[in-house]
Amino acid sequence: MQIFRSFNLLSAASMRGAVAGLAVASMTLAGTLPSAMAQDQDEVLATLNGEPITRRDLDMTLNDLQDQLGQVPEEGRDAAALTALVDIRALARRAQEEGLDETEDFKSRLEFLRQRALHNAYFKAEVLDKITDEDVRARYDKEVAATPPENEVRARHILVETEDEAKAIIAELDKGADFETLAKEKSTGPSGPAGGDLGYFSRGRMVPEFEEAAFALDVGAYTEEPVQTQFGWHVIKVEDKRAVQPPAFAEVENQIRSVMLRERYFDLLNSLRDEAKVEVSDPALKDAYDKAMSAQQPPQPQQ
Repeated sequence: MQIFRSFNLLSAASMRGAVAGLAVASMTLAGTLPSAMAQDQDEVLATLNGEPITRRDLDMTLNDLQDQLGQVPEEGRDAAALTALVDIRALARRAQEEGLDETEDFKSRLEFLRQRALHNAYFKAEVLDKITDEDVRARYDKEVAATPPENEVRARHILVETEDEAKAIIAELDKGADFETLAKEKSTGPSGPAGGDLGYFSRGRMVPEFEEAAFALDVGAYTEEPVQTQFGWHVIKVEDKRAVQPPAFAEVENQIRSVMLRERYFDLLNSLRDEAKVEVSDPALKDAYDKAMSAQQPPQPQQ
C-alpha cells in the first residue's frame, strides 16, 4: 500500500540530519501538550518575588521538561513544574545580576533558542495545525480503504539439498505419506521441526520461484515437481488461502498523520531552501552538507 511504503521511507529519511531531527522535536513540542492547556492561560497560580507565575508558565515548563516531568504522576506534575520553574527563575535572576546575560556566548545561545522557538511555532501553525482529522481520513480512504484485499497463503515446505531427494519425497506423498511428518523427518530448513509450517504470507515475502509455485497451488495440493531456489530444493504444500482486508482507520490513523506531517514539513523546507543562499567555504564540510541535504530528500510517493 502506498501510504505504508511512504511512511517507512519517510520515517527513515526524517532520522537523518539535524534539520530532520528538529522536525521530530517540533512535532513533540507542538503536539504533546498537557491537558491543562484547556484552562485559563493567564490565571495566576503563584508568585516569585512578586512576579506572577501563570497557567501558561507551568504549561510551558511541563512541555519543555517533559522528558523529566513526564515520569511524575499526573496529580503531581503541576507541583513538580512549579518547583522546577522557581529554581530556573531563581538561578536566572542571579546569573543576570552577575552579568552572564551580557556575554557573547550567552547572546549566541539565546539567539539560537529564539530561532528554534520560532521554527517550532511556524511548524505548528503551518504544518501541524493545518492537517485536520478530515484530511487524515481522506488520505486513508484514498490510499488504504480503496486498496483491494491482499491474498495470502499458508504453506508448508520440505527443504532438501538435491532434486533427487525432493522427487523421492514427492513419491512418498503420492503413496499417502503425511506431509507434516515427512517435513519433521527430512527437511533441512528451520521450519522443519514445526512440520515445515511457514504460516501465512503475501506476495513479495518469499523468493520468486517459491512464491510462484505456492500461489499457483490449490488448497490441500502439493507441488508435483521439486521447486529450486537459492536455498535448495523444495516440496511445497498449501494449507489455506485467504484475502486480508485493509486495516481499519483507527489502526493506522497515527501512521497516516505522521506521513502527512513529514511530507508537508519537507515540502515547506524545500520551498524555503530554494530561497536560501547557502555558501560553505570549507570543502570537506561542503561535501558533507551536500550529502546530508541529499539524504534528507524524501522519495516521491508511488502512483
